[in-house]
Amino acid sequence: MRRFEPWELLSFLLAQPTSARPPQKNARNCPNKLVDKSNYLPDTGKHSIVAGNAPLDKRVEAIRRFNRFYTQKIGVVQEQYLSSRLSLAKARILYELAHREDATASELSRDLGLDAGYLSRTLRDFEERGLVLKKTSGADRRQSLLALTRKGRRVLEPLEQRAHAETSKLLSDIPESNQKRLVAAIQTIEDVLGERPAPGAYTLRQHRAGDMGLVIHRHGVLYANAYGWNAEFEALVAKIAGEFLEHYDAKRERCWIAEKDGDFAGSVFLVKKDDRTAKLRLLLVEPSARGFGIGGRLVDECIRFAREGGYRRITLWTQSVLTAARRIYERAGFTCVEKQPHHGFGHDLVGETWELDL
Repeated sequence: MRRFEPWELLSFLLAQPTSARPPQKNARNCPNKLVDKSNYLPDTGKHSIVAGNAPLDKRVEAIRRFNRFYTQKIGVVQEQYLSSRLSLAKARILYELAHREDATASELSRDLGLDAGYLSRTLRDFEERGLVLKKTSGADRRQSLLALTRKGRRVLEPLEQRAHAETSKLLSDIPESNQKRLVAAIQTIEDVLGERPAPGAYTLRQHRAGDMGLVIHRHGVLYANAYGWNAEFEALVAKIAGEFLEHYDAKRERCWIAEKDGDFAGSVFLVKKDDRTAKLRLLLVEPSARGFGIGGRLVDECIRFAREGGYRRITLWTQSVLTAARRIYERAGFTCVEKQPHHGFGHDLVGETWELDL
């Protein structure tokens, strides 16, 4: 399923007019609201409608009105994105190249809905400026693989930091309860307008009430069955999960829960070690959900979030016997920097510290 960042969700999903008008207020002088938990569209006073009862043309206008409000709110209608020399479309292309491995022009054109000619001209300009590097695919020599250069990442980095800062500023004046409603509304929009997952596909979401108990339980059961690890390991998982909830920093920490066919399929945590370093913890994929790329996706999400959060490094601690997890870390670019024999979880083990510079 295609993912969208909050700062560009509606601008890519909907065809947007260039004009924008100020948000209206209702008779009670209450500020506009985004889509709430029910089936209501934006509350715009006399224009307020219930989605299920309104004629189609009224629903269309309500969505277009919200789109004008939202794109104006986040500055999408400006010619240059975040006061840079790039348009939003060009910044999005750089973003995709930074978060994809071996991307192709045809994939970008399809996934972003961009005209092939425009994309080709943009990529040629990026290549001439030293932002993008092309290399011939080993599997198909007729195809070119695209990647950001170091210079390209340096150009993108301040944009991602600025986007994070401006979104934080947008949220700072909103009560936490309404922030949660806002995120739920955005997720609803993405779920409704995004592609429907194919049978057997998986989804990722953030943690919610009750998830920590399930994470602890599944770690305890799976590692006891697979490796004979004792309750010491389950206690460690419980401690990590408890500290995550107790000291949770939503801006710089995250837990992802993977679900497949509606059931728990895996999890991972990214937590703060210090201002520059994040820790990847408790990567788990259920045996029944392996082979779908869930582990790699969970690690990729940690890397993406860490970069957006301003971290410079990710570190993790694992065991040499966990060969499947080690392969995932290696493919993601992590390097083993230290090995230390120890006795833990009822066994003689070799602990490994892995790191990734962002």
